[in-house]
Amino acid sequence: MQAEEIERLIKISKERPLMPETYVPWAELATPEDLYLPEVLTSLQGLPIYDTLTPLQKADLGRHEVVQVLYSYGWGEALFCVFMAKFALELPPESPEHRFLIREIIEEYRHQEMFAQAIAQLNGKPLTQTTAHRLSGKISTNLLPADYLFMGSVAVELITDKYGNYARRAPEIYVVLRKVFELHNIEEGRHIHFTKGLLERYTAKAGFIKKSAYSFVILINIHFVRTMYVRKEIYERLGITNADAVFKEAKQNFHKKFSQNCLGDIIKFVDSWGGFNFATRWAWRLLLGAKV
Repeated sequence: MQAEEIERLIKISKERPLMPETYVPWAELATPEDLYLPEVLTSLQGLPIYDTLTPLQKADLGRHEVVQVLYSYGWGEALFCVFMAKFALELPPESPEHRFLIREIIEEYRHQEMFAQAIAQLNGKPLTQTTAHRLSGKISTNLLPADYLFMGSVAVELITDKYGNYARRAPEIYVVLRKVFELHNIEEGRHIHFTKGLLERYTAKAGFIKKSAYSFVILINIHFVRTMYVRKEIYERLGITNADAVFKEAKQNFHKKFSQNCLGDIIKFVDSWGGFNFATRWAWRLLLGAKV
């Protein structure tokens, strides 16, 4: 990316900041008619048990699951900040790239605060990371080079953007959540311009082995983030009997829906720099049901 374009992005960030405190109508309380997550993204919609739920249970299902989504967003943003801090250390402090990264880190931390406030607004109690999630995060932040951490962070951002697009375009979704996703989408649009430049830098000279490794990093990040969305405890909170059996059925249902509704842009992204080959396709098909 040219220095002039980076300077333009810095100027926009400074002159037209989107502040969650004023952009999101936090004072607006949810109504009984509001939903919290588009039904197409919920884990039970499409199963026979979904038709047995009361309207309140359906709304609560979306509320609990969107809390998990928001929680994973904050986690992904935090990992991205680790990458940007590592990358910034390699750059001259007066350079446009360094100064843009600082602006981006500021915005990403505001996003994390916004997601946390949205969880509080929903009276949410997120189910925290499992041991496997924590181990994956620790390995990523402590051991992986900046370019691999970048790829994993981009994967989480792509999922975030997909969920956000569904939610902000659905009029039945609680207005606070729609504005949260809308703000995030606008600011991430500026970040994507910068991200594309980094992507070209990392993949331009990457050979078969490195591209395959990038592909696996993205795959593992998506797989782990996806497993944070559907948890057995959610069905227990809804008062559903035999939560263990429901959880198993819901997990299979959600995996199919995730593959159908959320993987398209991610597949295009990985395919754009040659991340699918005989060494990686089988894993994408096995873990995510991707049609590659």
